[in-house]
Amino acid sequence: MVWRRWGQGRPVVLLHGGAGSWMHWIKNIDALARSRTVWAPDIPGFGDSDLPADNLDADTLAPFVLRGALEVLRGERFDLVGFSFGALVSALIAAQAPAGLDRLVLVSVAGMGLLGEPPVLKTMRGVTDPEERREVLRFNLNAMMLHDPSSSDDLAIAVQGKSAPRDRVKNRKLVLTDILPKLAAQWRCAAYGIWARQDMLYRHQFDKLIERVNQLGLRERVFLDNAGHWLQYERSDEFDRVLARLLDAPLIDGME
Repeated sequence: MVWRRWGQGRPVVLLHGGAGSWMHWIKNIDALARSRTVWAPDIPGFGDSDLPADNLDADTLAPFVLRGALEVLRGERFDLVGFSFGALVSALIAAQAPAGLDRLVLVSVAGMGLLGEPPVLKTMRGVTDPEERREVLRFNLNAMMLHDPSSSDDLAIAVQGKSAPRDRVKNRKLVLTDILPKLAAQWRCAAYGIWARQDMLYRHQFDKLIERVNQLGLRERVFLDNAGHWLQYERSDEFDRVLARLLDAPLIDGME
């Protein structure tokens, strides 16, 4: 695994989503690093990290990530923030109740059995013209990741163009199940969740999402407006404020 580090202070580990890399957090790291040590790895099989054995999914990747985190943290207590597929990996890690994990923040997490029709995406296969490739990336970002078309800017396209081709973890299935409520029963840390109301995974069944979220026993759940699945990019300033507040929340009876 390749781990990247910024800042100094209480450690927070950020796990990216599917078809992504550490760059899913590219607009959030600076704000966090002002007061914390930020660790943002590439999950095995994504980005610059190696591809482990076959039959890869969130449950088989979580042990690699946990071992890596415990190694780089060297016994420090930490908070864990996961986005989308990385949120499911984070939920699985938290279910192991690792020593030192204080807070779990799930961002745009699935695994609640609520996925609707998958978005129609365009393929990059055979597309060699740079401008045509950009338009395919823009189309896919707008279809899956972002709510406002203006959010698919040059940086978003660059992140997608760099990260998506290096996703070697195919046939991920756990996100299609209702595993998250079962995992929640095993969490021993403070847990929080952040979702966007215009996330294409949930926008047509938002009432059901709230019902399922209420089953997770979260200390707080936040729903952002005017944002899609990649909400920490699309509404980065608002997201950063929410995340900072959750990560600073007292753990027990007003005490850290």
